Amino acid sequence: LLDKLLERGVITDDEMDLAGTASRADKARAVIDTVRRKGSEASSALISALCEEDRCLSTELNLT
Repeated sequence: LLDKLLERGVITDDEMDLAGTASRADKARAVIDTVRRKGSEASSALISALCEEDRCLSTELNLT
């Protein structure tokens, strides 16, 4: 998921590195907070990437 966000220019290399050193829960929280601060376009990119990466989770979260 982080790779997709990096490819789409949603997060920077530094933001990816910071998320990579955190625990799983802290990583998820950091990524979501970072993307939310960047606005609706970045949030849409996160949702799209999540739907591509994990269809089961995205269905459970009613994202699809």
